[in-house]
Amino acid sequence: MSAVSLPNSWRSVLPHLDEPLPPDRSPESPANGSDTGVSVNLPLALVRQSTQNREFWDIPAEVLDAYRSFRPTPLWRARRFEEAVGARVPIYVKYEGGNISGSHKLNTALAQAYYYAKAGVRELVTGTGAGQWGTALAAACSMFGLRCRVFMVGTSLQRKPYRGTLMRTLGATVHASPSELTDVAARSGGGVNSLALAIGEAVEYAGRTEGAAFCIGSGETYSILHQSVIGLEAIEQLAELEATVDSVVGCVGAGSNFGGVALPFFAEAATTGADCPRLVAAESSTTPKLTRGVYAYDKTDATGVSPMEAMYTIGSSYPIPDSHSAGLRFHGAAKLISAMRHRDQVTAQAVGQVEALEAGQVFTRSEMVLPAPESGHALAVAARLATGGGSARGVVACVSGHGYLDLAAYQQLADGELSSEPPEEQALTTAMDRLQAVPALATAGGSHVR
Repeated sequence: MSAVSLPNSWRSVLPHLDEPLPPDRSPESPANGSDTGVSVNLPLALVRQSTQNREFWDIPAEVLDAYRSFRPTPLWRARRFEEAVGARVPIYVKYEGGNISGSHKLNTALAQAYYYAKAGVRELVTGTGAGQWGTALAAACSMFGLRCRVFMVGTSLQRKPYRGTLMRTLGATVHASPSELTDVAARSGGGVNSLALAIGEAVEYAGRTEGAAFCIGSGETYSILHQSVIGLEAIEQLAELEATVDSVVGCVGAGSNFGGVALPFFAEAATTGADCPRLVAAESSTTPKLTRGVYAYDKTDATGVSPMEAMYTIGSSYPIPDSHSAGLRFHGAAKLISAMRHRDQVTAQAVGQVEALEAGQVFTRSEMVLPAPESGHALAVAARLATGGGSARGVVACVSGHGYLDLAAYQQLADGELSSEPPEEQALTTAMDRLQAVPALATAGGSHVR
């Protein structure tokens, strides 16, 4: 394993884009292109990090101190995994599971809790899918003296009850979503289990609670910025190993893990004039927004009161099939990742849960590290690239979290109880039909073909 110094700055990719991101739209006036991209209770520091074309942002000393307990994270060449899958080129892995949350989510949770605390917020409210984000925020709130409330997708909480236990141990209040606390859950009829609904419940609850603020961990531009520590470390670690890769892989729910590992490579190539590696987003075949979705304006949560964002989406109304890839079961990709996908600056591959868990099983047996099901998607794509000619020099993949609270999924795999049913085309078409396409003027320069 390799060790490097902890970055003291985050690195933004915004200065290296050919044009600004399409502006958000008000849900009340979807035809207007007014920029309503940030909430009124969002700390000004996060607003600036989302909108300014500034490349390097100093990491606050308090956040750096917290990072030092688990960063830098290890990167190594997975030689035994290479042999097990028959790789033709090296596969390197960047492991983010060695902290209290068990995932990369703590990188932005600590930053956000710090900025919200400085802004005078007393409670952070959020929605979570598999529970890594909820756990990370609970830990960050505990560190910075904030209350924390988490709405977790109900089916996921049933499968991973100890995620709830860990969040409560860290001081958080945890609700299974749909809950009985919000109007948006009542309107859902109680039968919907989706990250969009859990987020919608959090938005509603925070909006009516004094001293509380809604906090999101993945899709926002500032959260992708905070995750850049992953890619910054990886670039230095690969250089230390004198290794060259032409593919960078991360799994995608909304996009913070993928953006964190991949976009620093894009910024580095833009700065140095070197060729940029292929940046490959690995998504769940149950939620194939980047491979089968449309680039359109859509809701980010089930309330419909948040700004409409330009994203690759399968439609917020699409009933996402149940799977063990809870952290990837979000209908849309982050607007930053989506814009870069539209401009062919990133690409994507979809993976079924069986293939993902099989890749995770092989990785466990060969590298002695148990990856989360979400991370199994990245490993499956890394194996495809390394064995099928998609990479000529090498692949680096982010193993975004551990799978110790996902053992039920691996048990079902061993028992032959899992399947990977892709979404039905007509259902996808119906969910996407009413969406408003992003105007061509705002996305000139891209010729992405789905």
